[in-house]
Amino acid sequence: MLPSYWQLLLLVLPVFILIALGAVMRRLRWLSPEADASLLKLVMGFLYPCLIFENVLGSAALRQPGNLLFAPLMGFVTIAMGIYIGFYVGRLLGLTVGEGLRTFAFSTGIYNYGYVAIPLMVALFGESSVGVLLVYNVGCEAAIWSVGILMLAGLSLSEGWRKLINAPVLALLAAVLGNLFDLGRFMPSVASNVIHVSAACAVPIGLLLIGATLMKYLERPRDLFDLRVTFGSSVLRLGVLPVLFLVMAKFLPLPDDLKRVMIVQAAMPAGVMPLVIAQHYGGRPLTAVQIVIGTTALGIFLIPLWLRLGLMWIGV
Repeated sequence: MLPSYWQLLLLVLPVFILIALGAVMRRLRWLSPEADASLLKLVMGFLYPCLIFENVLGSAALRQPGNLLFAPLMGFVTIAMGIYIGFYVGRLLGLTVGEGLRTFAFSTGIYNYGYVAIPLMVALFGESSVGVLLVYNVGCEAAIWSVGILMLAGLSLSEGWRKLINAPVLALLAAVLGNLFDLGRFMPSVASNVIHVSAACAVPIGLLLIGATLMKYLERPRDLFDLRVTFGSSVLRLGVLPVLFLVMAKFLPLPDDLKRVMIVQAAMPAGVMPLVIAQHYGGRPLTAVQIVIGTTALGIFLIPLWLRLGLMWIGV
């Protein structure tokens, strides 16, 4: 039975409540700015790889060649497509290079493919669906550190590709190989339990960290809205691009597991990663913030709508 809008909204709300709690904890100084770097290393260097390993090792869906081949390809295509469409729409809106155009394209094109999408995939399709999502996300990462970096002009292409040699990708490669050869049955139960408990921490801590990162911008509410940036990115990220995602999911010869991933990804607001990258590599952080805050606030109400439309139209 197709879930109602309100049922889907109830699935979405806990994700955004955790983000809001992260902002509150920053305000109360329970999560200090000095802790951000170490928490990020903990999540990306250990907890997230555990999440990947647990969900990919033993995944029957990832023994299907279609999921292994097309999932990262679609992740790459959707991010690259969003960045280039964002660039040309930004120019139509009057943005220019040096005045936020590249950051607008970069931030609009990159959706929150990880921490928001994962709990929704579990809630809608069960834990077995997460493995395909994580393989899909590798394509997203590849697009960010190649097409995205060329757009933002913060790194050379060779430096960008080196960012792909990281703990999550290495964990994914190991888990995919282990899954193909059914090596999970040889893993000691103690190791499996440690990985399971660690994996359970990855998404909540990641969401809290997102909220804490955004808090310093929420303290200056007047800076959070720009008509061209906020409105333009919201129309693209939560209006035009979801339609394109769902059209591809409907008409391309993709496995059903991957179609489910694309339904969820179609509904996602802009990701927080562009904000961090823009801060370090020559972009305009305020433009990224305006996009993240605007699409996230609207996403609370539009994500359930796009999920319902996608499930109804594609029928998986």
